[in-house]
Amino acid sequence: MLAVLAPSGVALQRPPRTSPAYTLDEILDAIRAVESGNHPDGGRNATGDGGRAIGPYQVHRAHWIDSRLPGRFEDCRDPAYARREVVAYWKRWCPEALERCDAEVLARIHNGGPDGARERATLPCWRKVRAELERSRSPDLSGAPRGVRRASGRSRMSMPTSTASTKH
Repeated sequence: MLAVLAPSGVALQRPPRTSPAYTLDEILDAIRAVESGNHPDGGRNATGDGGRAIGPYQVHRAHWIDSRLPGRFEDCRDPAYARREVVAYWKRWCPEALERCDAEVLARIHNGGPDGARERATLPCWRKVRAELERSRSPDLSGAPRGVRRASGRSRMSMPTSTASTKH
């Protein structure tokens, strides 16, 4: 246990930290799946909300501006840049939730802005992200968790169904 001094000088006990339920990568992957449905081109050409949201995380211009990430709004179409943009936004608006990997707060703030975690309107998005997080950890038919990497670095889900050559 960690002891923390309250303003009165009395030591308060803080429970030990536990590991987060989900990793940051898992949370980002779930949000991406919900926002752009894992668009076939990595979300580069995903556009939503009447053309106002772009890329794999469906970032709006105001979200990008608030993230203060150098670059151009159109860079949010690039999956790696978009991922950095989302994290930069969280670092600004919910650093504690980011540090804890609080999936609900992160998803709801991504969806609804700085006050999104308190807005009822963000609950449906959170439910979708939570379902995606749970789905991503559910076993596939082989009994291994989905997305587990093989020694080759390829996901079990992405292994080819046939190794036969297609050349004629």
